[in-house]
Order: sequence, then structure tokens, then C-alpha cells
Amino acid sequence: MKRDDGILLISCYELGHQPFSLASPAARLKSEGYEVSVVDAAIEPIPEDAVQRAGFIGISVPMHTAMRVGMDLSGRIRNLNPDAHQCYYGLYATLNADYLLSHGADSVIGGEFEQPLCDLVDRLCAGDAAMPDPDPSTAPSTAPYLSRQTWLVPDRGSLPALKRYAQLDTGTETLPAGYTETTRGCLHTCLHCPITPVYNGRFFAVPANVVLADIAQQVRMGARHITFGDPDFLNGPTHVLRILRRLKETHPGITFDFTTKIEHILRHAGFFPEAKALGALFVVSAVESVSDLVLMRLEKGHTREDIVRALAILRDADLPMRPSLVAFTPWTTLDDYLELLDFVEVHDLVDHIDPVQYTIRLLVPPGSALLETEDARTWIGKLDEAGFTYEWSHSDARMDHLHRRVSRLVEGADASGEERDNRSIFHRIRRLAAETAGVEAVEGPTERPFEVLSPKRRRIPRLTEAWFC
Repeated sequence: MKRDDGILLISCYELGHQPFSLASPAARLKSEGYEVSVVDAAIEPIPEDAVQRAGFIGISVPMHTAMRVGMDLSGRIRNLNPDAHQCYYGLYATLNADYLLSHGADSVIGGEFEQPLCDLVDRLCAGDAAMPDPDPSTAPSTAPYLSRQTWLVPDRGSLPALKRYAQLDTGTETLPAGYTETTRGCLHTCLHCPITPVYNGRFFAVPANVVLADIAQQVRMGARHITFGDPDFLNGPTHVLRILRRLKETHPGITFDFTTKIEHILRHAGFFPEAKALGALFVVSAVESVSDLVLMRLEKGHTREDIVRALAILRDADLPMRPSLVAFTPWTTLDDYLELLDFVEVHDLVDHIDPVQYTIRLLVPPGSALLETEDARTWIGKLDEAGFTYEWSHSDARMDHLHRRVSRLVEGADASGEERDNRSIFHRIRRLAAETAGVEAVEGPTERPFEVLSPKRRRIPRLTEAWFC
């Protein structure tokens, strides 16, 4: 590779957000004088000429969907430019390193990827990428890079406009939404989380001035709302509160959302009233299940009763919770699924949960911490290398059948544009679950039309793209 060769960075999917995984490394590479092009394959075609002139092609794979899209693109890229160095970077690059390296990838980078990407390009330009490096922190490796690095403000100038990405739906209007991160990694080690085998309980704080500068540029691009995409916003509560206060001073009309664990809601109850006053609209939390057995198996760090307490804390702060779920696991019984639906209705969460959440099935990628549990061999199946997950089947065949039926229902509603009608879909899911269990579906109060139930009830703010993985 020559120093004046082009560098092409490709994002495959980032939950409907303008890709941070392009903007951040692009800033680092450009600061070193490299010519960098970026493409978001989730919303735009990859230009053949950009592929053909690139000496280095980086493919961002932070999640499972991105991994599958990336591999679909790989063959086409290799045909267009067989000599370019293909590097996969992100969480799923680390987890699937063996497969990637045996299927066309020249290198993989995980963890804090910006500095290693730049170091790798430097080495390729020097012609010694395959030579031993006396500094193991800069050597190409399948191990994640977990050292502190110098942060630069992400370069978003070449990315598609914010209006092409997920928007904030307030219930009365739709507004452009931006995305940034105040921390990377996570202090916690939930067994099913793909962050756990990569970061192993570590996290890194992004300097406040970098975060605020990134927000400022997105506000100039039209953002009226910011999603803080940290795996857990309250890993560093003092750090984020400092950022939020400065955000309020600088951009008083900007609202935001963030993700945090149930146990952090309980531990930092006093944070939420101030967060609301500073512009918070809703809080995402990985509830996952209301079965204490399932929560224990996943080592989530909370119980069903903790979820109830967390909901009360957020309601006192006038902040809606938007729970994420893992509705199907090897340990979730049919009764558990029915109890989850009861819980959602009893706690008035029907409008808070995107229907796709009732279809989420436990994903077990290579390297998952779940594989290290004592009983893993009793439920785990073979590795589907091309699918980037281990197979598993439920001991109760009715659960796998229910998963297929609920998935078809939600996919059909999405295709028809009905997915916004949470209440209708929720009760159709409830009937499917009851039918599968051979019991009579309970006709709850939310069977009545929305207007009859509560004429003054406000809509729950949401992003226009539901959460996937």
C-alpha cells in the first residue's frame, strides 16, 4: 500500500444512526494525512470506483446484523479490488476473527479501534505489516485493543444527512436525531452481552470537550435530539452529568435519550429528576425478562422486583422507560412469556415497547461468556459459522413454534406499516401465546380503543427505528 492510496471505510448497520464508527476513525486517519472516503451501506450503494481505488478497506461490524451485511459485501469488494487490504473492525470482528480471517479478511480489530486502524495503515504504507512489531499494542492482532487513546472530534462532513436516519417521534412531531458516545465498553459483564468477551468489564470515558464538539456539529447539521449510545450511560455518572449540564447551557433546546441498567436506576435515583430537567425524554433499559431464573442465568444484576422499583423511580422523574427484551431463551417457559405480557400490561408499558422486542431470541455469538457456564453443553448446539451464532433449541418445542409465529406476525405488521399500532399487535401476540399454551386469552383493559381508554394520554417519545442487534 502507498501513502497516497485511498482508504475506504464502510458501515453496514448502526441501528439507524449516522455511523459513529465511520466518523470517528475517519477523523483519526485524516489527521495523519490520509485520503479517506466513507460509505454507509445501510442506506446508500457502495461506489465501485471508490472500491477500486482504495488500498485499504475497513468494514465496521459492531453488531450481528452488520456482520452479516459485511460478509455479503465482502465477495463483491474482493472481485472489484483483489489487492486492497480488507480489515473488519468492531465488536463482532473480534468475536468472529477466525471465520473472517479464513474467509477473505486480511485483519481484524476490536475494542478501541481508531488507533489500531491508523497504526495498521501506517504499517501497510511502510511495507512491514507482516513483520514482528516490538510494540505489541500496535501490532495487528485478533485480540481487542484495550488501551486509552487520544480522542478526536468525529468527522461527519462526508456522511449522509441526518434526515436520512432515525428520527425522534415525539408523538406530535418528527425531529432530526443525532448520535454520540460519552463512554465505550462497560463495567458490567452480563453473560449474553457481546461487549463482555471484548471489554471484560472495562470502559473508557470520552473527553467531555470531544463529546460536546461532536454534538455541536450535529446540531449545526439540524439535530434536535441526541441519542447517547453508550452501552451504559451511568458507568460514569459524574462524567455524563458534567456533559449534560454543559449541553443544556450551550444548546438549551436539545433533548436526549440514553441507556442504563436497572441496577443503575436504583443506585442513582437522584440523577433522573435532574436528567429530565436537562432535556431527557426517555430511558432505555435492558430489562430482558421478568423471570428471576432467566435474569440469574444471564447474570443481569437485577430481579423482577428491581424492575418494578426502577419503573417507579423513572415515573417519579416523569421519564418513560423503553425496555429492551430477550423474550426467548433456553430457560424461558411458556408461562414466563405469558407473565411477561401480563407484566407489560399491568405496569402500563404496552406503548413503551416496540413489538419487535417480543420476538428477540437469545443470540450466542462465538466467544460469548455464556459458553463458559457450567451447563452450557446441556443446551447449546453447534456453531453456525456463516450465521455468526451458536444454534440452540428450546426443550419445549412450543416455545420455538411460538417464536416463529410471533416473528411472522411482527414482520407482517412492519411490512404493512402497522408496526406503530403497539396495542393491536400486543394483543395479537397475547392471543398467539395463549393459544400456544392452550389457555384462554385474557381480555385486558387495553383491548379497548386508545381514545376510550385515556383521551388525554400522551404518546411515548421514541426513535423511528426500533432496536435490533
